[in-house]
Amino acid sequence: MEKTENCSAATTDEPQIHYRGIKAMPYVIGNETFEKLGTTGTSNNLLVYLTTIFNMKSISATNLVNVFNGTCNLATLIGAFLSDTYFGRYTTLGFASISSFLGMVLLTLTAAVSKLHPPACNKSSENGTCDGPTPWQMTFLLSSLGLMVIGAGGIRPCNLAFGADQFNPETKSGKRGITSFFNWYYFTFTFAMMVSLTIIVYVQSDVSWAWGLAIPAFMMFLSCLMFFIGTKMYVKVKPQGSPITSVIQVIIAAVRKRKLKQPNKPWISLFNHIPKASINSKLAYSDQFRFLNKAAILTPEDKINSDGSAVNPWKLSSLQKVEEIKCLIRVVPIWASGIIYSVAMVQQQTYAVFQAIQSDRYLGHTGFNIPAASFGIFTMIGVTIWIPIYDRLIVPWLQKYTKKEGGITLLQKMSIGMVLAIITMVISAIVEDRRRALALSNPIGIDSKKRSISSLSTMWLIPQLTLIGLSEAFTLIGLIEFYYKQFPENMRSIAGSFTFIGLALSSYLSSFLISVVHKISERSQTGDWLPEDLNKGKLDYFYYLVAGLEVMNLGYFIMCANWYKYKESGSTGNGVEGDDDMVKLQSDGV
Repeated sequence: MEKTENCSAATTDEPQIHYRGIKAMPYVIGNETFEKLGTTGTSNNLLVYLTTIFNMKSISATNLVNVFNGTCNLATLIGAFLSDTYFGRYTTLGFASISSFLGMVLLTLTAAVSKLHPPACNKSSENGTCDGPTPWQMTFLLSSLGLMVIGAGGIRPCNLAFGADQFNPETKSGKRGITSFFNWYYFTFTFAMMVSLTIIVYVQSDVSWAWGLAIPAFMMFLSCLMFFIGTKMYVKVKPQGSPITSVIQVIIAAVRKRKLKQPNKPWISLFNHIPKASINSKLAYSDQFRFLNKAAILTPEDKINSDGSAVNPWKLSSLQKVEEIKCLIRVVPIWASGIIYSVAMVQQQTYAVFQAIQSDRYLGHTGFNIPAASFGIFTMIGVTIWIPIYDRLIVPWLQKYTKKEGGITLLQKMSIGMVLAIITMVISAIVEDRRRALALSNPIGIDSKKRSISSLSTMWLIPQLTLIGLSEAFTLIGLIEFYYKQFPENMRSIAGSFTFIGLALSSYLSSFLISVVHKISERSQTGDWLPEDLNKGKLDYFYYLVAGLEVMNLGYFIMCANWYKYKESGSTGNGVEGDDDMVKLQSDGV
């Protein structure tokens, strides 16, 4: 449980906290809005920036973007740990915001200063080759991305929780305020994505990269300004140790007592001290991962404090802690399936942009050339339109028939999104096959790298981008809710990090898959599937490969879902009812 810094003198056992609630929201929401405008405005068009200004090959640029996105997400685990254990959310957010701002400034300089990026491609050359970046230029670029990684690692796991900290969770007004804040949080994300994928991307692609990157940097400066102006208004939660320590303690205690025999009735005989100040709900005993039960076996060597807790938690853990670790372990197989699922999402963020670059991007007969990265807005539109329809119309209708909260279980909801991801990749392959055929038979021009532009309108990319948005609304949002509900209450910061870690590993996996396919296919009879010029490759084959991977992942997910047991609270002190030998947790799979 965490203690709070912004509180009055204690008049009871619990300190009185001055929650400012809605009064602090202009600073918190302002910080959130400008931060997202800065972050999304910088990252959404990064792939195009690397291939056009830094003259990187599509494979190298894609891998760098995947590694950057993956590292940003992976860093959230470190950020959450440091925040919970040492610095607190306020300090972590402040430091991370400054780091992000400095990273964006350095990235802006790579576009504004000619010596910090390679010279423009020589359009008159026969093969359209371009000079790549020098080691010094790459070092400067990677330094800017590194600062942004540090910023993302601190901001992403803390900003949502920090906003919720400003409301009293024990009052009706506070609960309404938290719900309202969550809604505004999602709105600012959608708003930032819309602005980024339209106005900022247009300025970057068609006006000036220097100005286009300076705008997000200025937005990030305003974010820092809004955050620090509200300092005196905030409730600042002090860190009191990370729950990761408890995980390690249970594992070490179980290993130390590995030679002991399992008790006949563990729910009765195992040590089960639960602190009065614990924020976690009491969990029922489960018969999975029985090896961990040994951590709670009380031996003559174990000593107990006067309050009932273990003197040395590295040698003796409570059954409650053991069950909390079991909750964490049970989630891991589901989490792993989310990594494979997100590979389909990554392709729509990377190769769909390359498809747009080599397609007809003119808006009708207006002569306006739509920036390639702007088509990602259709993914956001798909999510934005679908969520209220699903929440207000479909869920109430399903609840009448299933009598379940949400209409269907979370695992069933996620499986629907996985099916949509498979359909998305198949449609993507069909569209790419048609795009390439028209590029070879009926091109409308060539680009600066001497690549033919297909006469197929980029509007044909809308179905796949919209479908992946719907898929995300089912699976990705379902995963976030799943982690929140299935993790113990004191592990919810880790639960938030789980989402980002999964996305990180998915980016790394996608980068690895692209590299392997590229190296193997370039030696095959069909030729390189993923060359610099998509018209000379077989991107549709790669899409079919990802679709096949998603089919296997769906089968794996269904097996895991049928095995999974949802977290349940103990109905009695020992977690059992009547004479049953154990609580039978309901297996509510797909």
